[in-house]
Amino acid sequence: MSLPATMRALRQTSLNGPQDLRLITDAPVPSPGPGEVLIRVTAAGVNFVDIAQARGTFAGGPRPPYPAGIEGAGEVTAVGEGVTGLAPGTHVIGVDVRGGAFAEYMVLPAAAVLPVPTGWADEQALGLVVNWPTALAALKPLGGLAAGQTVLIHAAAGATGQAAVKMAEHYGATVIATASPGKHGVVRELGADHVIDSRGTDIAAEVLWLTDGAGADLVLESVGGATLDASLAAAKRVTGRVVVYGMAGGEAAITNWELVYKHQIHLIGLNIGTLIQAAPQIFGEVMGQLFELLAAGVLGPGRPTAYDLAEGPKALAELEARATVGKLALLP
Repeated sequence: MSLPATMRALRQTSLNGPQDLRLITDAPVPSPGPGEVLIRVTAAGVNFVDIAQARGTFAGGPRPPYPAGIEGAGEVTAVGEGVTGLAPGTHVIGVDVRGGAFAEYMVLPAAAVLPVPTGWADEQALGLVVNWPTALAALKPLGGLAAGQTVLIHAAAGATGQAAVKMAEHYGATVIATASPGKHGVVRELGADHVIDSRGTDIAAEVLWLTDGAGADLVLESVGGATLDASLAAAKRVTGRVVVYGMAGGEAAITNWELVYKHQIHLIGLNIGTLIQAAPQIFGEVMGQLFELLAAGVLGPGRPTAYDLAEGPKALAELEARATVGKLALLP
């Protein structure tokens, strides 16, 4: 396959936020190294990681200027040395925190890609390697969710939150979800039993009222900021678990004094990249369960809101402002 020498791409030029993403038309098309594949990107996923990198809050993140975007789906156009089973023409979805997805071509580690499920468009697979495994890892191997338990899911209208609601409902949990008022209908349609206003309600008090004072068995915490304290207060004493996998609302602190005298709960941190590297067996179990959910129809093709590549700054700004619902995609 003949490849162009240059391409359109979004480059992050500062650590001041996504408003400093710049569309360039002469970025060099990368070449795959050993163990890598080159894909022609047909859809790129927009994630909070992209915002964290753009603001310099992502640990070990890239320094500007850098090629933005970590999640890409598309057609394999070339493979590096040692790559087998991924012939040119195969459609895949993959992730690489080094970036480069917001472009017409992207290099991905071959070990970090999955085939796009049969019958799905590339953009419908966005979330398969980022949002859905994060939600499932938080619910099951780390969160220990069991049928009959109650789970509080924050940002339930987002890409990860929506997947978590569907899975938790499937596993027989009572689902309490938070979302802004305009998104409540979407969350209820996903299967949430109760939906709480994420911005104008005492979340902990509402959860305690809904659970007759007991609290939630599990909390999926992706917001941070002041919401973290509400999540800790909403969890059941002694046996309650809070899995923290995001900080969209900013950093928050908790002291050992609070864990002893105020919030006697299990506090668990989750970063899906670290899980893959440090506990590959657990991640393998998560992906096995994920494909079982796909086969059972619990999860199906995504329906991302699509933006043109040039609208990348707008898409990221709207995600950061929590003005969006579900998965967002950039189309090169």
